[in-house]
Amino acid sequence: MTEQAQIYLASRSPRRHALLQQIGLPFLPLTVDVDEAAGEEESAEVYVIRLALEKARAGWAQLAGDAPRLPVLGADTAVVLDDGRILGKPVNRSDGLAMLEQLSGRVHRVLTGLALVDDREATRLSVSSVGFRELDRADMEAYWVTGEPADKAGAYAIQGRGAVFVNHLEGSYSGVMGLPLYEVTDLLAEFSLDFRQSW
Repeated sequence: MTEQAQIYLASRSPRRHALLQQIGLPFLPLTVDVDEAAGEEESAEVYVIRLALEKARAGWAQLAGDAPRLPVLGADTAVVLDDGRILGKPVNRSDGLAMLEQLSGRVHRVLTGLALVDDREATRLSVSSVGFRELDRADMEAYWVTGEPADKAGAYAIQGRGAVFVNHLEGSYSGVMGLPLYEVTDLLAEFSLDFRQSW
């Protein structure tokens, strides 16, 4: 993964790591720490792009000494209800169950913002529509016990057991996972990077 890396990925997410590995893009991981609180009156679209940029900029600022000066990719994903409310990661069991109840029998949006930064900056936004079947209390309780929802935006993972709740998807499957690969490769092309070099 680290040989002939083309970018840094400013994320600890194993899902994002796996998605870059899926397309054969060599990368170096970076750990960044940014405040993920949404601003007052900030739309979900502005929020995810802002956080993606802040993560990528924080990663770029970390590079020093002999570190390769490669572009840094940042990403942020939000689950958004039809009234514009953003569902982040649940803080506890009751919060997680409340999120699942809000998603039950409804369609919501999943927004992922991307930013690629070096001496330049470019961003992309992926918007997907996800529908859930009606969930009963037993569904939600059993799912919470698996541990899967605890660290996921909106308290579910489409690539995991949460897939059994999804009855509609329009948009990017990888975007709902947290890293829309079409938009990633579009950004790479803007920076004259060819992910196919490692194929």
